[in-house]
Amino acid sequence: MPEPTKKDEPNGQPEESVAPESSGAPPPPEISLEVSPPPEAVAEGKEPVETDGKKPESTEPVPVQAVVAQEPCPAVNGSIQPQPGGVGVKEQAESANSTLKEEGTCSPPPPDDAKPAATTSSPTPQPEDASSTKKLSVELPNDSVPVPAMGRKDSVWSLGEGQAPDELDKLVDNPPLSTLLIERPLSGAVTVGGDITFVAKVEAKDLLRKPTIKWFKGKWMDLASKTGKHLQLKETFDRLTKVHTFEMHIIKAKDNYAGNYRCEVNYKDKFDSCSFDLEVKEAETGSQNIDIRSAFKRSSERQEDAGELDFSGLLKHREHKQQDDTPEVDVWEILKNARPDQYEKIAFMYGITDLRGLLKRLKKMPKEEKKLEAFAKKLDPAYQVDKGGKIRLVVDLADPTIELKWYKNGQEIRPSPKYIFEHKGTQRIMVINNCSANDDAAYSVVAGDEKCSTELFVKELPVKIVKGIEPVKTTVNERIELECEVSEEGAQVKWLKNGVEVPTGVRSRYRVKCEGTKHFLVIDDASRDDTGTYSIMASGGTSEAHIQVDLKPLKVYQDLQDMTVLLGQPIKLHCEIYPGNVPGRWYRNGQLIQPSDRLNIIHRNKVHRLEIAASSLHDAGDYTFVPEGYSQSLSAKIHIIDPPRVLLDSLNFPDNTVTVVAGNKLRLEIPISGEPAPRVVWMKGERVILESGHRVHAETYSDHTSLTIEVTEREDTGNYKIVLQNEAGEATASVKIKVVDIPDPPEAPLVPVVGGDWCSMTWEPPKYDGGSPILGYYIERKKKQSSRWMRLNFDLIKETTFEPKKMIEGVPYEVRIFAVNAIGVSKPSEPSKAFTPLAVTSEPTMLVVDDVTDTTVTVKWRPPETIGAAGLDGYLVEYCVEGTNDWVISNKELTEKTRYTITGLSPGCKILVRVKAVNAAGASAPRTLQHAILVKEVVEPPKIRVPRHLKQTYTRKVGETVNLVVPFMGKPRPKVTWLKDGNPIEPSQVSIRNTDCDSIIFIRKAERSHSGKYDMTVQVENHVDTAILDIQIVDLPGPPQCVNIEDVWGGNVALVWTPPKDNGNAPITGYTIQKADKKTMEWFTCIEHYHRNCITITELVVGNEYFFRIFSENMCGLSETATQTKKSALIVKEGNIPHDTAQSQYHVQPHSFTLTPTGLQMKTQEYNDHDFKEAPKFTQPLINTFAVAGYNTTLNCSVRANPRPKVIWMKNKITIIDDPRYRMFSSQGVCTLEIRKPSPYDGGMYTCKAINELGEAQVDCKLEVKGGFTFYELMQRGVPLHLIDKYMTESKVVEQEK
Repeated sequence: MPEPTKKDEPNGQPEESVAPESSGAPPPPEISLEVSPPPEAVAEGKEPVETDGKKPESTEPVPVQAVVAQEPCPAVNGSIQPQPGGVGVKEQAESANSTLKEEGTCSPPPPDDAKPAATTSSPTPQPEDASSTKKLSVELPNDSVPVPAMGRKDSVWSLGEGQAPDELDKLVDNPPLSTLLIERPLSGAVTVGGDITFVAKVEAKDLLRKPTIKWFKGKWMDLASKTGKHLQLKETFDRLTKVHTFEMHIIKAKDNYAGNYRCEVNYKDKFDSCSFDLEVKEAETGSQNIDIRSAFKRSSERQEDAGELDFSGLLKHREHKQQDDTPEVDVWEILKNARPDQYEKIAFMYGITDLRGLLKRLKKMPKEEKKLEAFAKKLDPAYQVDKGGKIRLVVDLADPTIELKWYKNGQEIRPSPKYIFEHKGTQRIMVINNCSANDDAAYSVVAGDEKCSTELFVKELPVKIVKGIEPVKTTVNERIELECEVSEEGAQVKWLKNGVEVPTGVRSRYRVKCEGTKHFLVIDDASRDDTGTYSIMASGGTSEAHIQVDLKPLKVYQDLQDMTVLLGQPIKLHCEIYPGNVPGRWYRNGQLIQPSDRLNIIHRNKVHRLEIAASSLHDAGDYTFVPEGYSQSLSAKIHIIDPPRVLLDSLNFPDNTVTVVAGNKLRLEIPISGEPAPRVVWMKGERVILESGHRVHAETYSDHTSLTIEVTEREDTGNYKIVLQNEAGEATASVKIKVVDIPDPPEAPLVPVVGGDWCSMTWEPPKYDGGSPILGYYIERKKKQSSRWMRLNFDLIKETTFEPKKMIEGVPYEVRIFAVNAIGVSKPSEPSKAFTPLAVTSEPTMLVVDDVTDTTVTVKWRPPETIGAAGLDGYLVEYCVEGTNDWVISNKELTEKTRYTITGLSPGCKILVRVKAVNAAGASAPRTLQHAILVKEVVEPPKIRVPRHLKQTYTRKVGETVNLVVPFMGKPRPKVTWLKDGNPIEPSQVSIRNTDCDSIIFIRKAERSHSGKYDMTVQVENHVDTAILDIQIVDLPGPPQCVNIEDVWGGNVALVWTPPKDNGNAPITGYTIQKADKKTMEWFTCIEHYHRNCITITELVVGNEYFFRIFSENMCGLSETATQTKKSALIVKEGNIPHDTAQSQYHVQPHSFTLTPTGLQMKTQEYNDHDFKEAPKFTQPLINTFAVAGYNTTLNCSVRANPRPKVIWMKNKITIIDDPRYRMFSSQGVCTLEIRKPSPYDGGMYTCKAINELGEAQVDCKLEVKGGFTFYELMQRGVPLHLIDKYMTESKVVEQEK
């Protein structure tokens, strides 16, 4: 049960609240007492709670105001536990000799859904000036209320006998939300003494029964048990509209009826709720002054001189007798100074008869101490979690350094895998994993002397049926056991029979047992009355099955026997069964048989007989004998037989022969007779024709049989035999069928000769002519990749040769043949082997010399102008020494490239070179160089082609791998040398590998010593080319050199520091400042990525002492260590300067204060804001760029300026405005110009200009667009053909877009 919670009053003081008792008392009248505080409060030096934050100026006894309240009696785990705070005390600032005033009656708690229990709030004190009286509200428990006053229902809020107190403390289990209310109660207002009605309506069209509705005040007070003369609940149902109407009538409302109300509706798994407010308006009433003697004075029945707190008098009279003007006497002070044996004498002297009740209340008066709130945010009153789930309990501390302890049902919780404690700033979190029923308990957290509590409710998951019960069919006196398996062990289930719960008492025929998750229902001696539908019900589902209990099985000593009888012979059916006294009925084909002249039914003891004198065809069928009372029956079949016959005479076929054309459908029907219907078998030779055949099948009917051939073929020709059989005999007959057909397809044709657009083909006649002479042939042709055949002749060809013409060169073809006779055209022959009309290509073109060395000659050429459909398989390169005709093949295998290098030549010789194009048709005519080639190498000056990313500083982190490739050109092979900062490179530090066309510099694990400028020199004879690579290896920076506390004022500290000595070979990008309280020395980050060398840390806590440390940061990250201030900074309250402080602490500087008559005054130093305005400055210039025609390129630079500059792009000093080929971007100072698919025309000088009010700046770069080469130029450069084709296609697309 959650402990009563405190709610802030308007004047900032906590309000004591208690839960109502099971039998409440009516609200007592207001009284005025003049009482001194109890001696315990004075002796312990405890101060009352202040409302204005000031201490009382007088220590004299002060009058108090007492208000009677109900004593809390919440039920926790079945035990009654008194709640603390049974007597609540409130004070306001007042003078020492003020009088006690009336405060008002005890009212119900304010509507607050966050509180788990109903509370009785104390009256709110009215604000007064310094001369007003001090008010002390004393909430007295009602254990001294007379018996006649108990159980009154004058107030709606009293707990009647309708509901137990422990039910009020239970949390409401909210099922999933759904919409049930079609009309919700609305908030309203009523004056004191008036009536008001709240209405809620629920639609019942989809509901099988009436929904459950509950009315609540606040969050937990159920009003069902509060009904009486002030509260009435009513419900009606309209059968026409299917609407339930629920009404709550409040009669003669009182001022304490005001607050928040809630209406909840439940139906199975549906739930809906609605909240509404009630406002009670009343006139202000004055207070009366009574003294404690008159308050506790008793009187006899119907006397009018009873005290205000005499509840027996309150039940009879409400008028208050005027107080006598007696001198005020401080009875509390007298009792405090007296001995316990003098209490009775003092009470008798001052007319106090209820001394026991008075002393009991004095003892229970709380002794409140002024204490600081330890919790900034407390636990909620209650939490709910599903079983097996996880929940987080969070509190927020006002002081994060205070010690915190968690308790479960009063036992301290230790960290474990189940209970995990987390700290996040001022938040303290306890995580409970894998919640179970044991975790359903009261939890509390103690911070210093303060405590807050909550309750955790673990919601049980519904028990589901894992394996349902199965149906059972048995006989009487047998044992029945129904088995069901549920999802949890020990789950509560309910067994039902036909919807009624099964009795499981001691004398019951049913027994229930449970083994783990399995539940059993056992019936030892089953009877027919046990037949029915049995079901098991769990919280998460149901399962049902049917049990059938039948009589004992029927015993058959002699069953009915099937009989076969010739037509006209007698029939006798006989059977014997047990029990013998069971009568029965005879049926034929399901029809009841009645005795007649020719049919006799006999029953003698166990024997039952049916006799028919002379059988007829109508007597054949299924006979059944059914014993009365049993579902079992005896059956037999009676067959009336007659010999079979085949009636071929009715057919008009000569010689019983049938002729049919192949491909047509044949259906031959032959009449037959016989009883029963004979079994007919069609046979062709030794093969039996089945009824289930697809193309050929036989069918038999009562009076005829048929042979069906869906599509006749020549194989169907032959004699067919018909065999008829039944029980009476057998008969046979024969029929001949002749099928004529088209000829067989010829063999696949041959193509011996193939030309450029023609071929010659031959074939052989078909082996089978279909019974008719061959009249001629049809020829068809198609492309190999096509499925469409084209007929080449429309007149039949008598010969077996043909020459197709007008074919396309290079396209594969196939041909086929059709044979024709008088019946039709045969199927096509198999296609011939594919053949392709082909021709050789023309000779290669543009054969030129590309390169010459001392031992090699490189030539290149263009493809043939006419390649043909056969394509181009490759080229064959041959050479011969000048003056001879001995041509040598240079490449043993065909080359697809149009460039080839001839190797192994002798220096100084002259050779001739020719090239042939080769395809499937053969080699073309050769293309020969016009002049002989002298084998001697040509010198080419060296040229270093530095990659674009190496033209800038190449940066890598320490430990990373450096692998740079620098290509170059030159002939013969150039000599490459490397220097670092003018010195040779140490091979153990840097690895360098040179090839014919590039040089690679490799560093496996970079170090800062590898940083520097690397000079690359490429030399061919007297020709030299150089390049410089700038490599920078960066590392983490060192910490700042010195961090000092420059000044401390208020909650602020000014820090200054010097940059680190080691910047890690990279610029310092910022600093990270952290602070730590001297008590805990836990470091917290104040600011990150700070760029300046001084900062002011604000919002420091007064009274704490801080240390600070600073990390340096560059592009690699934060420094490994930080520099900490040697001295600490103590934050003191403004106006206070500590007298004795250590020299290692920084306080408010003395020179920052001046002494004035009123105290110390701080001199605020004047600081001038830094001017961040700056004229534009390009931190990264534009770089000369080479672009490829047709491919997008970008120009990038970065500028820094404040205010933000205007960026203008220019080409050849002309501003670029609204040109769709250009796109300009600017983000975070990075300026980008994108040129979409540039052409040679887009080359030129590009300028980026930035302008603001402080000035302007610009950077330039040159853009060269390479591309637009002709086919000949690409061939000269040795570009492969597939790349040339791709380039030409893209160039055409670009020109079309332009």
